[in-house]
Amino acid sequence: MDKEISPAEIKRANRKRWFITGACLVVAAAGFLIFRYAIKPVLRAASITTASVERGNVENTISASGEILPEFEEVITSPISAAIREIHQDAGATVTPGQPILQLDKTAAQAEYEKGKFQLEAKQNDLRRLKLELDKSYFDLKSNNSIKQLRIGSLQAAVENARRLFKAGGGTREDIEQAEMELKVARLEKEQLENEIKSKQQTMQVEMRESQIAIAIQQQELQTLYSKLSRATITAGRGGVITWVNRNIGAAIREGEELVRIADLGSFKVTGSISDTYLNRLHSGMAAIIRVGSEDVRGAITTVHPAVQNGVVTFDIALLQRNHPLLRPRMKTEVFLVTATVSNVLRVANGPAFKTAGLQDVFVVKNGKAYRRQVQTGLSNFDYIELKNNVQAGEVVITSDMSEFKHAREIAIQ
Repeated sequence: MDKEISPAEIKRANRKRWFITGACLVVAAAGFLIFRYAIKPVLRAASITTASVERGNVENTISASGEILPEFEEVITSPISAAIREIHQDAGATVTPGQPILQLDKTAAQAEYEKGKFQLEAKQNDLRRLKLELDKSYFDLKSNNSIKQLRIGSLQAAVENARRLFKAGGGTREDIEQAEMELKVARLEKEQLENEIKSKQQTMQVEMRESQIAIAIQQQELQTLYSKLSRATITAGRGGVITWVNRNIGAAIREGEELVRIADLGSFKVTGSISDTYLNRLHSGMAAIIRVGSEDVRGAITTVHPAVQNGVVTFDIALLQRNHPLLRPRMKTEVFLVTATVSNVLRVANGPAFKTAGLQDVFVVKNGKAYRRQVQTGLSNFDYIELKNNVQAGEVVITSDMSEFKHAREIAIQ
């Protein structure tokens, strides 16, 4: 028969179970802590990158992209609409001023020039004919005016005679009035003719001027066409290297179409581009670092272009060493714009270990181990970052990503 268990015994059994469970948890936690402190995390030296803390300058920079361009580049366009006949020099050739590069077919332009010469001669003949016609017309008017003057003199004499006869009793009042009327009409006719002569003079001047202007325009067009024909043989305007030439022999070329580019490869500049969010930070004279391969070339912004296209602003950089041997036309390059500079500070090579400016943890290597320290970072660029405290010159810092060891205080290095 089963025996009933008393409540006191049940309580004692429960306390015993809780005691055993608590003891197991304490033992487990103690074991974990002992394991944690007994077993240190280990790093392989080959899997990390390190750098020594040193004193030097740190420039805070913002990154941009750039393109190397010749500082001086001559673009030669076609002076006439023609076809390419012959190529004398190819891209990559070094040319001197006046050296032929390309020959255009100028047959059509030459025919147009000859036609223009005939048109000019015809206009000059028209001007001479107009001058003869106007001279004749003016001469006729002047002759008529002289005749009118003679008639007026005759009518004045007739008036005087009529007055004398009237006084002598041999004439009438009507005779005097008739003579005076004829004289008045003759004077009005002469005045009218003189006005016509003045008008004819002005008309002659206008017509002559129009013809002279038309001839001058035709002469200017001919002179311009002649100048274009003389440039149908494309020559180098300055010494340099041909960077591009249109090699489509026989292709129809329109007037003004690009034919040749000649660059002075002894002097370069940089055209940079950056997001327009940095526009208010850009200014003329701003220092810039251009990374060419493994070397840096310094310069300064000369022009910030105000136009923004697709969220990008462009600017020009003048280089301090414009003839650097590594510079090549159309080369893409990294550009670092200097926004601030500090001198003679503790710095270390920048790397993935440094996430943001301000307080952060780093690992300092000493005697085969890496020890975590909290440091204050300052200015930074692609190459260096400023360390403001808790390190000394000569100490070695791990610069690779150490985020998986963010809870470790000490790491063994094999």
